[in-house]
Amino acid sequence: MTLHADMTELLAAAGILGVDVDNAVADEHVRWSAYRRVVLVIASSPSRDRDRAIVATLLRDPVEMVAKSAVVALVDEIAMRAAGPAEFREWASGLLPEIDGLEAEGHRDFIRRRISDWLFHLSVQDGHVPTTAELAEVTDWMQRTLAEGSRSPAVLALLAESGRRKKTRNVAENRARSRELKPR
Repeated sequence: MTLHADMTELLAAAGILGVDVDNAVADEHVRWSAYRRVVLVIASSPSRDRDRAIVATLLRDPVEMVAKSAVVALVDEIAMRAAGPAEFREWASGLLPEIDGLEAEGHRDFIRRRISDWLFHLSVQDGHVPTTAELAEVTDWMQRTLAEGSRSPAVLALLAESGRRKKTRNVAENRARSRELKPR
């Protein structure tokens, strides 16, 4: 398929009107904006049946950074909506064959790492308190995400003590302290 046909198909699948497909084909910034809209619509759908085909189409974009960014946006949106790590793991495993099609190893690794980070996050949301070694395996981004959003005093204490970056440790420590001061 051509990029024009792929854009037309993606927009139709998401029910998005009003995007100048010729302009999107010519300008990767316009295309990224259209992909972002598609991702938001697709992620909000209760059905995950089309996701692998959507990812395959996104990954055909001639600018691999745009393709990677669109897939990462979809991974993020699905992870934030997932009921738990098992559901997300099953969904993500269906994408791995498509992701393996990316030429740049760094892009493949980035997406796999993002999936791993979200699996970690979802397990923490399910009540798992990670070890220092497990925490060391996730990215700085995920450590900061947990420091800014976790409601678990144990997780915040771990991040305050063992977070990789000073900012992450400070955010976790301040959030843990503010939780201690609030009446329950």
